[in-house]
Amino acid sequence: MVFRKKLSRKQFLAFMQAHPGCRVAMEACATAHYWTRTLADLGNEVRLIAPKFVKPYVKNQKNDMADAGSIVEAASRPTMHFVEVKTPEQQGLGIVFRLRDLLIGQRTQTINELRGHLAEFGIGAGKGWENVSKLQLALEQDEQVAHLPVPVRHMAQLCLDQIDGLSERLIRNWLGGFSQ
Repeated sequence: MVFRKKLSRKQFLAFMQAHPGCRVAMEACATAHYWTRTLADLGNEVRLIAPKFVKPYVKNQKNDMADAGSIVEAASRPTMHFVEVKTPEQQGLGIVFRLRDLLIGQRTQTINELRGHLAEFGIGAGKGWENVSKLQLALEQDEQVAHLPVPVRHMAQLCLDQIDGLSERLIRNWLGGFSQ
């Protein structure tokens, strides 16, 4: 460690621009790949360390100052494994996959909620996306919904609309390709 100085994000960039290139070690966490690319463009040699490799070097309570010391200690080890820096394109693909998983999870959650609520009124269907049409069909049959309170019918339709909207987004964006 050459020096110890607390800086905000804004101050950090200005500070690094004013100093000659050096070796910088950072924990590979949120924004680390962006900062690595930015600092490398300024002539620095940047190394990212996975958090699991920094943790054994934490000596005190977890805070920014203790983490910084631990990162310096970990980076000085000759056998340390460093994380490869991701390109913006690689990060973009990661976002695509994580958001797809999020939408699928939201759709699954909505389907399960709808199944559970309708089961309270004797309307059932199996788990999964493929059985939503059975719930839709049951809600369209007069004998099935005659005993359902009006707010339940409205909320069930709201859930079905939400499921359809999420499914449409998934199909449009992942099966149909991304619009440029």
